[in-house]
Amino acid sequence: MRVAIFGNVYQEKKSSHAEKLFTLLRGYGVEICVDRELYEFLCSRYQMEFSDIELFDADRFDADIVISMGGDGTFLKAASRVGRKGIPILGINTGRLGFLADISPEEMEETFRDIFHNRYTVEERSVLEVSAAGKTFSSPPFGLNDIAILKRDSSSMITIHTSINNVYLNTYQADGLIVSTPTGSTAYSLSVGGPIIVPHSRTIAITPVAPHSLNVRPIVICDDWKITLEVESRSHNFLVAMDGRSESCHEHNHLTIGRADYTIKVIKRYTHIFFDTLRNKLMWGADARN
Repeated sequence: MRVAIFGNVYQEKKSSHAEKLFTLLRGYGVEICVDRELYEFLCSRYQMEFSDIELFDADRFDADIVISMGGDGTFLKAASRVGRKGIPILGINTGRLGFLADISPEEMEETFRDIFHNRYTVEERSVLEVSAAGKTFSSPPFGLNDIAILKRDSSSMITIHTSINNVYLNTYQADGLIVSTPTGSTAYSLSVGGPIIVPHSRTIAITPVAPHSLNVRPIVICDDWKITLEVESRSHNFLVAMDGRSESCHEHNHLTIGRADYTIKVIKRYTHIFFDTLRNKLMWGADARN
């Protein structure tokens, strides 16, 4: 088996379990390749020695499994590098919440034992794609979590004229609008009052950010529908954020958002159930008095 490894290179503690990970993989005779940025980080911070690995840059790699070591942000970056390769991703959570990266470092040994005995599942997660008339994005125009339209360079709200399948839906006056997949429903969208959506449902959530009208609410639509957006701004510019990678757009750049033509595959243990994750991560039912 060949494994490609990505990791967090901004916070030392989030990569502190790398040595244990490499030791476990070598014990199974795995062929290891490591993102060059992570390799240089580990060499400089931990003085780790690598004599039997291969390095790669950007998306120039091939593997049977991708391992993301960090938080959900690291997982999203790994997913953008995997793209259409169809390689399943395992997320080892050394961050905080961890809906995508939900394997704790303490579970690594059991997890790899299960993987090498074929005791795991692979979930396919939908991806969003955005296009803008008259503009080419510098980064991949895809979002596993969400694509957000946000105000820029001004304290004033932006106006977002929204249509679905060429039928007018609403004009949002707000700080922004989040279009999220079910995977992203527990991320940015949730923080501004969006609904939690089961990952396997084929839907898209549209959630305004700080809308001017109090009676505007999120809406959930089918994920094979097309969303078109026309934005007005006092600064004549706005931001498009794709899983946090933001780029500036002019208000004449009309946007189209829809489901991409590929999915991201996520490795899950049989014992990891979405509803259990919700209760544990979001502390449902927790009694603050205890």
